[in-house]
Order: sequence, then structure tokens, then C-alpha cells
Amino acid sequence: MDRKQLRTLVAVAEHKSFSAAARALNTVQSNVSAHVARLEKELGVTLIDRATNEPTTEGRAVLERARRIEAEFEALDSDVASLRDTVSGTVHLGSIGTTARWLAPLLLDRLADEYPDVSVVMLDAPTSSLVPNLLDGRIDIALLNLPVEDPELGVTPLFDEERVLVVPSGHALSGRESVTLAEIAEHDLLLEARGTSFRDVLDAAAAAQGLRLSAKAEFDGMRLLASLAFAGYGAAIVPASAAPASLSGDWELVDISDVPGRSVGLVQRRRGLPSAAQRAVITILRAVVDDPDSTPRGIRPFSARPGGTRRR
Repeated sequence: MDRKQLRTLVAVAEHKSFSAAARALNTVQSNVSAHVARLEKELGVTLIDRATNEPTTEGRAVLERARRIEAEFEALDSDVASLRDTVSGTVHLGSIGTTARWLAPLLLDRLADEYPDVSVVMLDAPTSSLVPNLLDGRIDIALLNLPVEDPELGVTPLFDEERVLVVPSGHALSGRESVTLAEIAEHDLLLEARGTSFRDVLDAAAAAQGLRLSAKAEFDGMRLLASLAFAGYGAAIVPASAAPASLSGDWELVDISDVPGRSVGLVQRRRGLPSAAQRAVITILRAVVDDPDSTPRGIRPFSARPGGTRRR
């Protein structure tokens, strides 16, 4: 068993065919077939169903290990490079959408200045999708809604974030400094779809007061919802990080007095050591969150809490 065989297996699983895997690996299909066949012979099992090109049960188990092994090889390359005073490597970073919208530009700017040989591949997805991607090694670190309680994952809280109301100028609730959930419930809203963690908190808070939120439209994705709200298509409750850096526009932000906020943290696998490149990205993310000049309204860094020393 060698690294090339494991990388080939991962490529076949991700690209859904031997020919596509060959193109991705810049080789020929016969080499891909040979590597997978040798690995199957060594393990004594079929890893890829040739009729569907899908991993078998045994294949999925090997893939999970293979991705982690590849991540360790990449970390090794990065650490050796850092000993030569050059931090380099690729970091696969997952993030919930509105947090990515705020942090990604700042992260990339600082990386370009401080660690120009570190590159980032970003996955924008909800927490429910990012956790399995983190567990099986598809991403290295992730910015997620908390709590995340999987024993395989370590959590570092980063910031608390208010939920705010976006209203078009001239809306019945515009011009207010703050509103209550009962006042909001009297109006149709752009809402995330039921079953998302953000919507579940809102529905629970409303139900506790005997209220029910009325949806003008529902969206399976906060970025689209927020974009439409800031374009004036309706009132919406969004996380504070969703607001554009410039507060100009035909809309207003209104505080909500009786809806709980959310917490966002940096999450990693407990097994394995982060590479030098991953450590560089983590350091910059923490610095950006703690910088008051780059922190949007309604976001409170965890380090600013009384006794808010970060934990793992």
C-alpha cells in the first residue's frame, strides 16, 4: 500500500469515474485502474463498485482513512517547509456563509502579506454539511455555529453574534432602534427554511411567547436571503455578520431586544497535528476577529467576554 494508491482511490470517489480521476491526476485511465486494483488485492476487498463507480461499504471506510492520511502528508510537507523559514501549503477551510463573507477577504489580504506561500480552498456551507466534511478529512478546519459536540472534534469559540432585523426604508418597523419579536411577528418575513439551525432558534423563541413567524418566502441559504433583504425585497432576521461593510442603501438595521444571538467557533479534528499552514490561518482568523477595526456591528469576540480565555 502506498500514497499513490490511496490518492487514486480518493480521486475516483470524488470524480465519480476512473476516466475523470485520470484527468484530475494527469495520468491515463489504465494507471488509475491498476492502482485501485492493487489496493483492493492487498486489502482483499472490493473498494469501488465498477457498475456504479461508487465506493462500497469497505471503500467508504478506507476513503475516510485515506483522506486523513493525505492530510497528514500535506501537514508534513508544510512543517518541513516552515523549518526553512517558509510557511507554505494549502489549507481547506469550511465556513458558514455569512461568516465567510465577512472574514474571507480579511483572511486572504493578511495571508498575502504575511504568508504568501499559503493558499486556501474554501467551502461555503451550513454547519450540518461542514461537520461530516471535517470528520472525513475533506476540510482541515471550519468556522461553525456552536455548539458542536462530536467527540472527534475540538472547538475554539471565536465570537458571539446578534441576530438583527433588516427592513426596507419606509417599512413599518424602520426608524426604530430596537423591536421585539412580537412586533416582528406582525409582518411577513424572508426566512431561512425550517430545519436550519438559525430558523429553529427563531421558531423556538417565537413559540415560547405564543407567536408564529409568517414567511413571505423561505430560503435554504442565508447568503441568498440576506442579499434579497439588502436589495429591499422584504424584512428579514439575519446574523450581524451578514450586513455589508458599508451601511449605505435603501434599508436599515434594527436591533431585536428578545431573541438570543448565536456563537461561532473554529473547529478541528482532535486527531492529528495541524500543519504550519493551518496554524498560520488559525492565527490570522483569531487576529481578525479580535481586531475592533474589522469587527462588524453586533459581533463580540469571545476574548472580550469577562474571563473569555479561549479553550480547545
